[in-house]
Amino acid sequence: MILKYFPNLTETQIQQFEALEALYKDWNSKINVISRKDIDELYLRHVLHSLGIAKVINFAPGSSILDVGTGGGFPGVPLAILFPECQFHLVDSINKKLKVINAVAEALELTNIKTTHSRVEAIDETYDFIVSRAVTTMPEFTTWVKGKVARTQKNELKNGILYLKGGDLTEELKQYKTVKAFLLSDYFEESFFETKKVIHLPLKFKA
Repeated sequence: MILKYFPNLTETQIQQFEALEALYKDWNSKINVISRKDIDELYLRHVLHSLGIAKVINFAPGSSILDVGTGGGFPGVPLAILFPECQFHLVDSINKKLKVINAVAEALELTNIKTTHSRVEAIDETYDFIVSRAVTTMPEFTTWVKGKVARTQKNELKNGILYLKGGDLTEELKQYKTVKAFLLSDYFEESFFETKKVIHLPLKFKA
């Protein structure tokens, strides 16, 4: 399923993606980070969904990405596999979930992931992009990540938020003049993606 949409993976990346299922199934039996229904569709509902961001942007080498409320490591872990030359900082307020991510990253030898047990408001760094999977409404999310976007541009898309969300977002996004929604159904043919989107909201650097 991943190769269908990302045919240029290296052997290492193919092995890393293949290893995810066994790793997550094993860890999920000890620490429940993914619902039972979803674990059986890990590649569709979690891995490929996370990689939807990679259909919208090809992160330039050296880009830094903050994953807020990463849960079991999505979208951060699949993106870290796909973009080994970028740095990913995965943050969650539930420590046991980060334990799973750290174990998965170690097993896959992913050296471009770091995790922090914290609320995102307490993170005092800046990033090219802030990614997340529908942890809250966009207005609330923007207050959480205020001041965390880097000034220097490395990518074609302007620095800011890349948010995975589904459904009708007209009301939620109407206050943002620069927001753009990318329909994942334009990139993936599976019915799961019919209402799913990647929302790009450029954010200005605040000194």
